[in-house]
Amino acid sequence: MPLAEAVRALVDAEGRLAVRVTPGVKQEALLIEAGRLLAKVRAKPEDGKANDAVRDLLAAALGLAPSRIEMLRGATSREKLFRVLR
Repeated sequence: MPLAEAVRALVDAEGRLAVRVTPGVKQEALLIEAGRLLAKVRAKPEDGKANDAVRDLLAAALGLAPSRIEMLRGATSREKLFRVLR
């Protein structure tokens, strides 16, 4: 998992963070590739389970409570946009 500083560097001035998600993998991970944040989660994309898993993974990486991370866009897409509340 990347350092919190590396993930925070991807957050824009308005607190938004774009993430590409891959659900249903064997091992969860957060990766930074070509300046993009990739989240791989075990949860299947059913009933928002994968979205919750991504939020929890981001919260752990940033050292924040999951309630401090809000999904703005992409509930049914692999491309998601979150707002990080400080």
